[in-house]
Amino acid sequence: MRSEEIEVRTGSTEVVHDLTRACEDFLADVDGDGLLHVWVPHATAGLAVLETGAGSDDDLLAALRELLPADGRWRHRHGTPGHGRDHVLPALVPPYATIPVLGGVLALGTWQSVCLVDTNVDNPVRKVRFTFLPG
Repeated sequence: MRSEEIEVRTGSTEVVHDLTRACEDFLADVDGDGLLHVWVPHATAGLAVLETGAGSDDDLLAALRELLPADGRWRHRHGTPGHGRDHVLPALVPPYATIPVLGGVLALGTWQSVCLVDTNVDNPVRKVRFTFLPG
């Protein structure tokens, strides 16, 4: 098993950050089959496999704003007002994803990307762990 952790700067706004290139870089020396497991060790971020660049990433953030408004309804109250919603996010957008790897290449669909979803404006730097499990 091979594993590596990277840092991703997400900044101070809600973001869907494409990790596909980082996944491919991690797999650069792999020539076999297996599984790539991607893990975000944070209580306020998640991972999604979706199309980016055609509006789906913005649509996801808009849907999350509707489902999890940044207002005073949350019991978890430290940080920016509405930050409690960020702690609910991983229940809807899990902090993990597993993608098949065939011949060292991610077996993603034509328009699929592996993305970090971060609505927490209080934490501008995230860690992401890649683990390759050979098959």
